[in-house]
Amino acid sequence: MKRIALALAIVAVAAVAVYWFALRGSSTPTAKAEPTRPVAQIGEGKQVLVVGSDGRVIGTATGKKTHLPVLPLKERPKGDRVKGHVREQVRILAAAPKAFRPYIARTAYGKTGVDVEFTSGIEIRFGDDRGAERKWKAAAAVLADPSVTRLSYVNVAAPTRPATGGEEHQLPPAS
Repeated sequence: MKRIALALAIVAVAAVAVYWFALRGSSTPTAKAEPTRPVAQIGEGKQVLVVGSDGRVIGTATGKKTHLPVLPLKERPKGDRVKGHVREQVRILAAAPKAFRPYIARTAYGKTGVDVEFTSGIEIRFGDDRGAERKWKAAAAVLADPSVTRLSYVNVAAPTRPATGGEEHQLPPAS
């Protein structure tokens, strides 16, 4: 009886090994590690903390001017990551299209959820961070619409129905 149980155990281990190393093949998804890139900063001036796309504080920028959006924190977060609403803001900044990144000034969390302000003063209202990529695409579509020439904000909380308001800021002409 012990010999049969031992034989079955050996066969089971062999079957798992064959599956793991031979049959599993390329159809098994593999994890890709994306490097953390700087997406925001805490503070302004000569010494700022740089926050990465994963919400982790990744260093300081002392003495050199950074061109990262400013998060609404006055000091270093407890631990090594931002949390709560600030983490939502970082997720939205991490999803921003590359073409928009140089024009993002700051983020805030208010009545409408996460708001991103461009250097022009135009505000994008995201609500929460779910579907951030889709929300950025909706904002880009509104900003690229040639019939829209002046606005104060674009609300993309519902990305299939973006809304605009105000006329405080003029958009640059389409090129």
